Amino acid sequence: MVYVALLRGINVGGKNKIDMKTLKRVFEEAGMRSVVTYINSGNIVFEADDEPKMELMAKLEQAIAAQFGLSINVLLVNAEEMETIMEAVPESWTNDERMKSDVLFLWEEVNEASVMEQLAIKPGIDTAYYVPGAIIWSIDRQNAAKGAMVKIIGTDLYKRITVRNVNTARKIYSFMQEAKRSSR
Repeated sequence: MVYVALLRGINVGGKNKIDMKTLKRVFEEAGMRSVVTYINSGNIVFEADDEPKMELMAKLEQAIAAQFGLSINVLLVNAEEMETIMEAVPESWTNDERMKSDVLFLWEEVNEASVMEQLAIKPGIDTAYYVPGAIIWSIDRQNAAKGAMVKIIGTDLYKRITVRNVNTARKIYSFMQEAKRSSR
């Protein structure tokens, strides 16, 4: 099965530094195949045998802790889940000088439509909606400081999500699609 491991809180502001080449090796040594990393924010696409997702997440978190001495949360999204998420992102949404668009990937304990009740979405300012596995969010850059997402930083919800901009999410998805084609 093809997965992406999304690591939360690495290589941000000089904290939790993890070298991607070493991380790739750690995943391979943990039994993952066709491992590809993408940028320094902790995106690892790989193939794994069919085992329960929670067990696989625990195995990878332990391998990271053993190598780097860091307790890093790993969220796994399989190829089918990623497809559902990415199909929900409007093609016109970008992450550029004009627009900020993100995919907020959700840990299992907050992965339900009611998560939207914890956001103070401001009509006319931000657009956000739930899709299984994620919140899809967009705002004009000029309004970014007024949006709902700045208000969740530091909350319990914020600790149960990991954010990738839509450009990064699309690139990860393309790596996953290529891995699926290669494994056939």
